[in-house]
Amino acid sequence: MRFLTIRRFATLLIAPSTLWFAPAALAQEDRPTPVQIVALDECDPTSFNAVLPDFCKNVTLAPVFAFATTFADLFKEAAQGTPDPGWDFEPDSVTIKIGTPLIVVNQGGEPHTFTEVAKFGGGFVPPLNGGEATVPECSGGFKNVAVARTRILQGSQSQVTGLSVGKHLFECCIHPWMRVTVNVHD
Repeated sequence: MRFLTIRRFATLLIAPSTLWFAPAALAQEDRPTPVQIVALDECDPTSFNAVLPDFCKNVTLAPVFAFATTFADLFKEAAQGTPDPGWDFEPDSVTIKIGTPLIVVNQGGEPHTFTEVAKFGGGFVPPLNGGEATVPECSGGFKNVAVARTRILQGSQSQVTGLSVGKHLFECCIHPWMRVTVNVHD
């Protein structure tokens, strides 16, 4: 008999709390599904880490099959105006409804930034800019707190919310050819 009393008491306690959380669960169904953007690169750990110790954490098979980009090649290709196309944000362009969050995932071996800029241009590493001037939003590099906040380390992700209706431009302030256009509509 005592078991039934405790059970009824627990039911009375749990039932109201279940109803309390039900509206929150329903509200989640109305939220837009996030859109994912992936940062990709194929840095060669041997050549990058010789210059910047423990910087490239590429764990793919790219170095084994020789399609990883060496440190010297990254700078040479960027200077020639033909940066490595394997270093990219995917997709390059998205259209979302207002209120839709962006989830930016770094699946590359290096840190990247996902920095909103007024106009595409160069980043804070001039030799990688392909002749373009550094955009104001990237100036100062990671000493600029606004830039540092947009950094996405290898294997991590960042969420971008609150974008207004219109066109938004994002680029990596380290590898400025990595660019995404986000169109937000009602």
